[in-house]
Amino acid sequence: MPVVPPGPAAYQGTAPAAYPEHTAGPVTAATAPVPAAYPEPVAGPVLAAPDVTRPGPVPDASGGAPAQAAPTPRAKPGRDRYLDLLRAVALVRVVVFHLFGWAWLTVLFPSMGVMFALAGSLMARSLSRPAVSVIRGRLRRLLPPMWAFSLVIVPIMFALSWKPVREEGLWWFIKLGSYILPLGSPPYPDESGSTGGWFELTWADQAAGPLWYIRAYLWFVLASPLLLKAFRKLPWVTLLAPIALTAVIGTGLVTVPGTFGEGLLDFAVFGSCWVLGFAHNDGLLKEIPRYIAVSSAAIVMGFGLWWASGHLTEEGWNLDEIPLAQATWSLGFCAILLVYAPSWKKLPGRLAGWDSLVTLANNRAVTIYLWHNLLLMAAAQLVDELWSVPWFGDTFGTYIEQSYEVLVLIAIWPLIGLAILAFGWVEDVAAKRRPRLWPNGADRGRKA
Repeated sequence: MPVVPPGPAAYQGTAPAAYPEHTAGPVTAATAPVPAAYPEPVAGPVLAAPDVTRPGPVPDASGGAPAQAAPTPRAKPGRDRYLDLLRAVALVRVVVFHLFGWAWLTVLFPSMGVMFALAGSLMARSLSRPAVSVIRGRLRRLLPPMWAFSLVIVPIMFALSWKPVREEGLWWFIKLGSYILPLGSPPYPDESGSTGGWFELTWADQAAGPLWYIRAYLWFVLASPLLLKAFRKLPWVTLLAPIALTAVIGTGLVTVPGTFGEGLLDFAVFGSCWVLGFAHNDGLLKEIPRYIAVSSAAIVMGFGLWWASGHLTEEGWNLDEIPLAQATWSLGFCAILLVYAPSWKKLPGRLAGWDSLVTLANNRAVTIYLWHNLLLMAAAQLVDELWSVPWFGDTFGTYIEQSYEVLVLIAIWPLIGLAILAFGWVEDVAAKRRPRLWPNGADRGRKA
């Protein structure tokens, strides 16, 4: 069975470190790829409702004082389908990266930078309301899907003989709280299960990997009220400060140990992308001449590639392993995407055929991101079982080996569909919506 190049997890510390794609290992039951992600896991930003002019007074037919006409109701804001499309592409790219481990995918499309930029734009738009209510709403949307995920994987860890209290004492119970409020890295056993079984030795490390994204997103949500105020007073300083912080703690110049150091590094690497979302929401990017914005973004991206070229790891051009390169490349890449961002109320042309899948991916972004790594291991295990099928395994064993990753890629999508059916409704409950099994927009089309 071919072995897929391992993915990043370098600068993130524990499994969750590799932001979008921490450790992508061979896609086998033994070591399935690990992230990197979510996607911003919440539904994409929506367009601001257009201003509606209030009609003037209407003269009374009797010659009396003019009567005030009733104001025309505002149109409901619609979704920006361009941003929805970017989020869906980012999620697919994360899954593909964690399967094949192709380092060049981190350069082709920096998924996590894109997802954080989109999330920052939505957060800035929401902060037109009181900050406390916005933060409470974000936590309500983010945490229940993670709790549902944790209620599955944590009991399995204990069932497979995880005994953390013996190893770490009562302090471990405080760490376990990260599965409830992930301000730090949730604990998990380095080895669990058994070699050759359905739960291989590294399954817990792989399964818990995506939780780094939830932690990073939570940090950004809590910091956003202050970040937005700072951005509106000193926009360029606020935008570039995370890059400077990454240059200090992401290059080894200063080392911040422990869980706080892991979270701080994620915050620094993707902080500029998050603040760039503020700039997109406030219209700052449109105030800059396009040629200046694009050329500046290209210079920043060029620096990222130059830095990466001198700090290549065993995975080569895997930017997940090179924090400063990831931060600068993602910032420039996202800036260009947002500078040229159209405002689509509907996907145009041939893209319209993907509308239902884009809608589904956005409505279930958190579910897809949290579960995809565990499901990649399950898909690999299912493909492994093909060798055990009488006659089939002996006859087509060579072909199975040659197309192993492709078969896993085919198997993962039905499994993600099952996860959406089984756990996706939690996202609706968290958002105080009517639970839906398959929210791909079909019901909206029928009502129209």
